[in-house]
Amino acid sequence: MNGSCAEYPPEELLRGIGEFNAGEWFGCHETMEELWAGEQREVKYLYQGILQVAVALHHWREGNFRGALFLFGSAERLLGRVEPACQGVDTAALAADAGRLREALERLGEERMETLDPAFIPRIRFVPETS
Repeated sequence: MNGSCAEYPPEELLRGIGEFNAGEWFGCHETMEELWAGEQREVKYLYQGILQVAVALHHWREGNFRGALFLFGSAERLLGRVEPACQGVDTAALAADAGRLREALERLGEERMETLDPAFIPRIRFVPETS
């Protein structure tokens, strides 16, 4: 990594996380896309990973089973390319949560995907600051 994960989170990231945690997944996608599109450093994988989890959740809510599964898997891989804590975000937890949600959806199958336990829906958390 080139140190970009050590930076303070930009305002757009904070806004996108707020949208994500409020269940405004399409809005989060829009916010994160603006942030990700202009980023050349490796932190782009954090932004794109959050974006893909948000879009996967949007697909799940809209009944697009295959789109949701594909994007959860893709998001896991992207978040795995980032440090476990990046710009204050607990990326390791988000990747693990996305994986658990994908596995839960696979077990339910397309016919029962709407019965997903809401406890599987991830929230983006920040890691505690250490001094």
